[in-house]
Amino acid sequence: MNDERLTNNHMLVIRLTKTGHKGEAKYRVVVTERRYRRDGKPTEYLGWVSKTTKGVVKQLNMDRVKYWLSQGATPSATVKKLIA
Repeated sequence: MNDERLTNNHMLVIRLTKTGHKGEAKYRVVVTERRYRRDGKPTEYLGWVSKTTKGVVKQLNMDRVKYWLSQGATPSATVKKLIA
């Protein structure tokens, strides 16, 4: 898909989608349209986050995060904390 078309016509958001089993706190960081469901089809996967008893373990592709922020995507409050 053409990235320019997405940013011009739709509001993009960087948010978490839940994965894993019940009781496990595992999330993917994705870029998606604001109107899609939390676990709907993402535009791109940017990384993952896992909350454990030892703390938060994360792996993010910061180059792609910076790219999507420059294209006008807005991060959710939780993602904003993760990338800060």
